[in-house]
Formats: sequence, C-alpha cells, structure tokens
Amino acid sequence: MTSATNLDTDLTPFPDHTQLPESDGTFVKNFQEHPQSILITDSIQPILQKLHADGQYCIGQDCGIYWRITDPPEKGAVAPDWFYVANVPPLLDGQIRRSYVIWREFIAPLIALEFVSGDGSEERDTTPWKGKFWIYEQVIRTPFYGIYEVNKASVEVYHLIEGKYQPLPTNERGHYLIHPLGVELGIWQGGYQNMELPWLRWWDLQGNLLLTGDERAELERQRAELERQRNEILIAQLRSLGVEPEV
Repeated sequence: MTSATNLDTDLTPFPDHTQLPESDGTFVKNFQEHPQSILITDSIQPILQKLHADGQYCIGQDCGIYWRITDPPEKGAVAPDWFYVANVPPLLDGQIRRSYVIWREFIAPLIALEFVSGDGSEERDTTPWKGKFWIYEQVIRTPFYGIYEVNKASVEVYHLIEGKYQPLPTNERGHYLIHPLGVELGIWQGGYQNMELPWLRWWDLQGNLLLTGDERAELERQRAELERQRNEILIAQLRSLGVEPEV
C-alpha cells in the first residue's frame, strides 16, 4: 500500500532566518565588544572586496548561527561575536539577515571569533551537543575558531584538521596565519574609539597592519601635509636663488 505526500501541506518546512529569534536576550558583556567587532570588520573590508569581486560574502557580529531545531529555538543557536562566510549573498531576498541558518545556507563560516570576558570555559567547552567548542568543531565545522581573552589581552586560534580542532601556531610576529584570507590575526596595543587598549586586529602577510577607513584617511592626510611642506621648502630654496617658481 502506498500513500502520496503533499509537500505543500503534509511536511513542516524548516524555519528560515525570518522565523527564528534574533536574540536570546543576553547582554553584551562589556563596552569593548562592539568597537572590537567594528574594528576588525572595517579593516578587513578591502581584502574581502578583492577576494569577492562579485560581493558574495557576509559578516555576522554578535548574531546567531542556528545549527539545530530546538524548543525554544534559540537553544539551537550559538552567537559568535564575529564571523565571516564566503560565497553567500550579503542579503537574502533583499532582506538583512536576522541570523545565519545552517540548514538554509549550508556553507559554514570560514572563521568565528569569540570575545571572552570571563575565564573562557564556555568557549572551550567540549561537551557534546552543548559546548561551544564542540558545536563549532563537530556541527558547524568552522575551519578557524578564535578565542580572544580580553582581560589577558591574548588570543588562541584553532584550525579544523581531519575533523578535529588543532591549536594553530603563531609565526615569528606572534600572529596567526589565516591562509584562505591571506591575512594574519594578532593583538595590537593602541587607541580606537577613544579607548587605549589591546585590540584584536589583522595584518597582511608582510606584517603591515590593516587599517580602518579612518586610519587610511588620516594617513593620506599626513602624506598630503608632508608633500605640502616639502613643496614650501623647495619654493623657498628656489626663491633664495633668485628663481621664481611657477605655482
């Protein structure tokens, strides 16, 4: 005996990002978290624009990644402080994502970063079906997973190799190579958004710090000012020799 299944009425479709909670109601842990996310997003944009000439990538900041269906739904999500996904559209049907839903998009984030305010035990928890470390490693299977301990000003990065996270060694600069992006990740001490702190930042493969838009604009302003000063000195030297330069 056979029976026909009506796909429109008989099967419950998996929910998408518009049907799932966009927050679990928890607070951001400290005032550094949002500036930190903005800093690493802003500075890596030129790299991502070169890698994705078609614009097909997205960045999540303190957004949920849904990996299984639970009741309540938010129990089936983890929310990295920052993550990047390659080869997906920045919008879905013209809408900004409320979350990233693995069973709808299928592509895992290339890298997920957690900013730790406590002792890091939650981010290193390997408990099956519960611990963040286990979920990133065994379910979401994010190739690179970073844990940034704000209070210690330290970061550790894990690389998924043959289905298991292995600690990624640092290079001679103390940075971690994220080879698919062609960048290094490490700690930088400096001022950002009126706070002098250690910050998680990117460098290129030559060890040059990747600058934010404001930093690039300031560097260009300094270069223009230096060029103006050089021109003034040259004009003064020519005039001292009795030569009136064309301006």
